[in-house]
Amino acid sequence: MEKQMNKKSTIWLLIIVGLIVIAALAALWAILTLDSFSPPSFPSNPRPPPQFNPADLELYYIGRTVLSTVNIALLVFLIATYVALYSKTRSQFTIGLLLFASVFLVKDILSSPFVISSFRFQLAGLGPFALIEPLLEFIALLTLLYLSVKY
Repeated sequence: MEKQMNKKSTIWLLIIVGLIVIAALAALWAILTLDSFSPPSFPSNPRPPPQFNPADLELYYIGRTVLSTVNIALLVFLIATYVALYSKTRSQFTIGLLLFASVFLVKDILSSPFVISSFRFQLAGLGPFALIEPLLEFIALLTLLYLSVKY
């Protein structure tokens, strides 16, 4: 019994350390790439461009980048957990969870600020609302990962 508790504690410690390292690297990458981030210039755009507030963009862009990257890492952990669980149980429910996590992984990769900025689009004008969606998703994924590792 004690050996099983030690194993679970080690798994959680590795997950937490891994997430902290991933978050720190994502924040560093976001800070270093902020200089190359500029609003797009489309001459055929009839609307005036949104007001560009660098201070607003910097804080929320870094926060969204960190949360988005941590969510991607959590989804990779979840997919690995579900694959291992499926190999043991062969349950259709686990296939559903695997599909759910895979779709969310694709969504998070495509909505990552790194991908968005690489196509010369911007996340501007959202303010703190830019952080709500990835923060709520982080809480949900952390709950799923906790329940998946616990049982």
